[in-house]
Order: sequence, then structure tokens, then C-alpha cells
Amino acid sequence: MLTPIEKSKWIKQKAIEYGFSEVGIAKAEFLAEEAERLKDWLSKGYHGKMSYMENHFDKRTDPRLLVEQAKSVVCFSYNYFPKEEIHNEKAKLAKYAYGRDYHKVIKKKLKLLFKEMNECFGPVEGRFFVDSAPVMEREWAKRAGLGWVGKNTLIINPKKGSFFFLAEMIIDQELEYDQPISDYCGTCTKCIDACPTAAIKESGYELDASRCISYLTIELKDEKLPAEFQPEMENWVFGCDICQDVCPWNRFSEAHDEKDFLPREELVNLQLNQDMKEEAFEEAFEGSAVKRTGYKGLMRNIDFATGSDSDD
Repeated sequence: MLTPIEKSKWIKQKAIEYGFSEVGIAKAEFLAEEAERLKDWLSKGYHGKMSYMENHFDKRTDPRLLVEQAKSVVCFSYNYFPKEEIHNEKAKLAKYAYGRDYHKVIKKKLKLLFKEMNECFGPVEGRFFVDSAPVMEREWAKRAGLGWVGKNTLIINPKKGSFFFLAEMIIDQELEYDQPISDYCGTCTKCIDACPTAAIKESGYELDASRCISYLTIELKDEKLPAEFQPEMENWVFGCDICQDVCPWNRFSEAHDEKDFLPREELVNLQLNQDMKEEAFEEAFEGSAVKRTGYKGLMRNIDFATGSDSDD
């Protein structure tokens, strides 16, 4: 029978073989401080119309309510920094949306890893998540030592920057736990200064998501976007990378080698503008996370970002 240390080493080695960038492990327990911060954040209405953030508060703050007898939260990061950016200055996409939907790509890898874990350790009870359940992924990534929560509220790794996805596996196995690392944002305010909609609070470490361009272009389902933000969109039509692009730590970002995250040729050649047809959208974004917003949603964003919907 493997010891907790041996199991932890096995998980980390296997995860790297599956293409994950970093792996850290935290003890499954109630997130007391994080629960208070979440409660405060929700009370300020910073979640906007993401009403689901108010649901399952208990489960969101205690993984033992998601997995019975949970003992460990294994945290993973997966690099998506592209070798080349898609240049379309009039309509920009966040880098994470260039390739196949990350939910599917990463979840498939976690499923295989979980299967191997059961074969090696014996029966393992657990669940795995890719931004798909009430799991406070950044807080767990911080506890597991994958990075610190930066002033832009994203996990920043001192060797790899912040252009990576997060995923978690909550299991009933006792493992060796990693320690959080120090915050190295220092006196830097580049992300705060660069955010065109002032979504990041002046002191940092707190995001008013209802002002965030990513929220406006992805999460907000209204027929029209708030007119006050139209001059500030800087041509982003799906997500936004500004606070990451200006972060000094992302000078350490290296291009990924995941073929599923490479953009389709149809997307590279696509003209993202008001004349884009639905057929072209379907071809360019087949299997992409951009499908979340749909053709109508993306056209709404394009019209808004380019100012062509200012008719009232």
C-alpha cells in the first residue's frame, strides 16, 4: 500500500505526463476566511447577474459537502498561452478561447487520470471539476501552492505567469499537502491602472465582476450591454486579457504545446465584424468555448464594441 507521500508523487508525475503544468495538493476543509470574503463580495453585488454565485454557498466553501469523506483537494494548472496571437484589432478574443473548449479537453484528461488512480491506489471516491461546479478554484490553487492571488484576482505563478486554466480533484485519499507561496505583486498597480472599466478596485485583490469586460461579453445575457461601457471596450468581443497582458509576471509565460488549444484555420482567417455570417461563425468556432455566447451573442458584442449599436 502506498503512503500519502508516495501517492502524492505519483499523482504529480502522472498529471505532468497528461500535460498539466503544475500540481499542488491542499487539505480538504472548510474555507473559513474565504467564506467571509465571498459573503462580503456577494453583498456588494460584484457578481452582477451571475446569480449562480449565490447558490450552494455551503458546498462552495466546504469540499467535504461535495465529496463524502473528502480529505484532499488536488489542484492542477494547464497552460493555454499561445505561440501567436490572432490579430484582429477591430474585434479581439481572449487567448483562452482560441482552441477547443477547455472544459472538455481538461476534463477528459482528469477522467483518465482518475481511472489510473483507482487502478494504482485501489478504490478512490472523488469528483473532478473544470470550472463547472461550486468550487472556489483560485482559493484552492492558492492553498495548494500553485501561485498567489494577484491584484487582478487571478492566480499568478512566479515561473509561469497566469495564462493557465485551473482544475480540481476532490478525493477521499490522505495525501501530502503543499504550502501556499508568498504574494509577489508588491507595489505594482499595472493591472489596476490598465483596466478600462475600473473593474479592479483601487487597492487591488477585489474585482467588481459586473464591470469586467469578460463578464459583459460572456456572462451577461442581456439583449443590450450597458451603454456606459461602450467607450471602454477596446474592441474586446469575447473575454479580455488586458490585466494579464500588462502583468510583469507574464514575461515568463511560454507557448503551450496542446494541439487542442491551437486555433482552427477558419478562425485565424475569420473576419470578425458586423458582416460575419452564422455559417462562418459555426465553422470557425466548432467545439470552442465561444459557442457559450452563440452567434447572436457574439454579434451583439461586436456591434457594441465597434459602436454600431449606438442607436438610442
